[in-house]
Amino acid sequence: MNNELLELNNIAKTEGATYNKKRYVYNDVSLEIGKKTFIAIIGPRGSGKTVLLRQLASDIDNSFYISLDSVILDKSLFDIAKELVNKGIKCLLLDEIHFLSNYERELKKIYDFLNIQIMFTGSLSISLYSSVYDLSRRVKQYLMLPFSFNEYLYFKDINVEKISYDDFVDPQKSKEYYGKTIAYEGMFDDYIQGGLYPFTINGLDIALFSNILNKIIQKDIIQTTDLTLEDVQKIIKVVKFIGLSPVEDMNYSSISSNTKISRYKVEKYIELLEKAFILNVIKPKGTNVTREPKILMNLPYRLLYKPLELCIGDIREDFFVEASIMNGLDINYLKNPRGEKTPDYYIRKYDVIFEVGGKHKNLTQFKGIKSKHKFVLTHPGQHDYMKRPLFMFGMLQ
Repeated sequence: MNNELLELNNIAKTEGATYNKKRYVYNDVSLEIGKKTFIAIIGPRGSGKTVLLRQLASDIDNSFYISLDSVILDKSLFDIAKELVNKGIKCLLLDEIHFLSNYERELKKIYDFLNIQIMFTGSLSISLYSSVYDLSRRVKQYLMLPFSFNEYLYFKDINVEKISYDDFVDPQKSKEYYGKTIAYEGMFDDYIQGGLYPFTINGLDIALFSNILNKIIQKDIIQTTDLTLEDVQKIIKVVKFIGLSPVEDMNYSSISSNTKISRYKVEKYIELLEKAFILNVIKPKGTNVTREPKILMNLPYRLLYKPLELCIGDIREDFFVEASIMNGLDINYLKNPRGEKTPDYYIRKYDVIFEVGGKHKNLTQFKGIKSKHKFVLTHPGQHDYMKRPLFMFGMLQ
């Protein structure tokens, strides 16, 4: 066994034991220890995947950790796994697997011929289910997104129960919950400015997100696709345009016409940026195929291009969409075909419509629109029969 691999494995295990808190997803992943199924932990750079994998390495007996982002293997992954099996290793933990070429083929061989479980991380949401090597029945995928607002408070040593959707819509119960949590509303501004990432717990520096964005575009994307350096420059141009522009009517056509990049290329770039957790693409409610998806940014990347006071409305929408995705909710945006102003978003699971905005938002935009529930989510927070503080949406169960 390569001495460098042995040394780095020991360092990773030692470091993993030093962290006194674990991400919520750790409990779900730990239930899979010892099973035949391989585990994929997919999420954005900076969400804590490496720390989680090192915690697992420290906690799992007979495990071995390899960071594929920092070493060059001197033999195939299959041969390394075979050697580890002969040494009694039961679980192989692979960090940043997308840096290994042909990883799908290697995983399939290991699954089919060796008695070892593999857990791995990746920073690009590359679909395992469309793999030519049919990994779908061999790999169970866990999505590790940044902190919800509730988990952010937990890592700040504040333990607050989540709120169920039923209690959220109930006027009295949600009012009582607001009374219990209003003291933490002031921390929401730090959260939406980057506090949702674990590495900011001890200090927030927006410049760090510029470094992450550059690595995603110039390292992660380019190493896992066939894009050229010219494509990379165009992707940077697309992201900058989105960051400088209002959310309203941000779609493929507006991006294409303003950046002078073909719509085909724009769609391709945005698909990659969504898989890399930089953008969110939200489809319109209804079946009108002529309406384009709405393009939003993941927090806090918009702040790399505009100060908070100039884009607070867009940041609120970025938060709402990201929080919906964190909760696994199917979300659509609303747009009247005649161009009349409508509320912002619709969540099918609960048949609920949300308007997202500041404290002066009113209910006039709900006129003539039918749904089981209708709410205005306000920031700063307000509470009445149809208004809820925006931060509470980040506390949902």
